[in-house]
Amino acid sequence: MTDFKTYLSEFIDNAIREDVGDGDHSSLSCIPAEAIDKAQLIVKEDGIIAGIDVAYEVFKRLDSEVKFEKLIEDGTRVKKGDIAFRVELHTRSLLLAERLVLNIMQHMSGIATATNVYVKKLEGTKTHVLDTRKTTPGMRLLDKMAVKIGGGVNHRIGLFDMIMLKDNHNDFAGGIPQAIKRAQDYLKANNKDLKIEVEVRNLDELEQVMQVGGIHRIMLDNFDTATTKKAVERIAGKYETESSGGITLETLRDYAECGVDYISVGALTHHVSSLDMSLKAYK
Repeated sequence: MTDFKTYLSEFIDNAIREDVGDGDHSSLSCIPAEAIDKAQLIVKEDGIIAGIDVAYEVFKRLDSEVKFEKLIEDGTRVKKGDIAFRVELHTRSLLLAERLVLNIMQHMSGIATATNVYVKKLEGTKTHVLDTRKTTPGMRLLDKMAVKIGGGVNHRIGLFDMIMLKDNHNDFAGGIPQAIKRAQDYLKANNKDLKIEVEVRNLDELEQVMQVGGIHRIMLDNFDTATTKKAVERIAGKYETESSGGITLETLRDYAECGVDYISVGALTHHVSSLDMSLKAYK
């Protein structure tokens, strides 16, 4: 996996290439090349703002002489009418950046806002809300950045930075004990230092994990709260615990009060509404 700076640079280049093609003919046809103008980003809906620093990188990529005044920091709770930033640059570049900046910031702010709702629901417990790999293709690191800005915690970034033995892995390997042992042997043989998480579907599978050991986290998949509490008591601090599957905002707190360390919520990144905002000219 590339570092974030390289990822962001490639993401911006790809996004610009996708939009511009052989030229922004709307601007080229009526805006003088030397024209310079100002714009400001206006928040049109209450929520958590995210993506301001990414927006600056977009403007800078299109115009190295950009003047950018950040008025609000990422992670700030904003209300309708707030101004997040002001920017001054060549008008053609400004118009080219407009939709890309809005797409990024509206999407990221929607994720940050949704995440913060879950985070607030967990206040007073030890439980953290986790994201998943259910992200927008090509935008995973931005999606996960938005989760962190909203107060959540990132799970693994991809398939490369953790071993996660889910039900299909366990079934295809011949069972949970076999899957765990093969994963442990693989890490040793390849000199890799990765954490192992194992998904279990019932208390019997949990017991199999406990008997084998040598893992880091156990995911309790589609457990009800009563069974979750029993599972947490059985694990008793030996491994991290994660609840997942069918947990809604309404039931989130009930699972947290069972004592799990994490609750993973795919809806943070794959079922959110963008936060409304606009980029408008000003003098």
